[in-house]
Amino acid sequence: MKSLIQAVVIAAVLAAPVASFAQSNQPVTRAQVRAELIQLEKAGYQPGAADPYYPADIQAAQARVARENGTAQAAESGYGGTVSGASQAGRPVPANGPQSVYFGH
Repeated sequence: MKSLIQAVVIAAVLAAPVASFAQSNQPVTRAQVRAELIQLEKAGYQPGAADPYYPADIQAAQARVARENGTAQAAESGYGGTVSGASQAGRPVPANGPQSVYFGH
């Protein structure tokens, strides 16, 4: 009987930290969603408009809101904004001319 009590106590002690970290993030409330939507509408987004360029207009409004709020919004969420810069991933491979891969062998 003593070993059963010890096992229960040890299991409770080991499970307590797991349960305390389980719900660290609160879900977004309805008021927070409404406030974000109002902020986007003030930035120029029109949710009821029949726009064939849907992602572009909401992304532009989100960028305006992010500029108004500074970088704090990007730091709070796990999702960053658009990054300006250049990439050479789509560049074509330069031609080597008449030389083959096995030239000189």
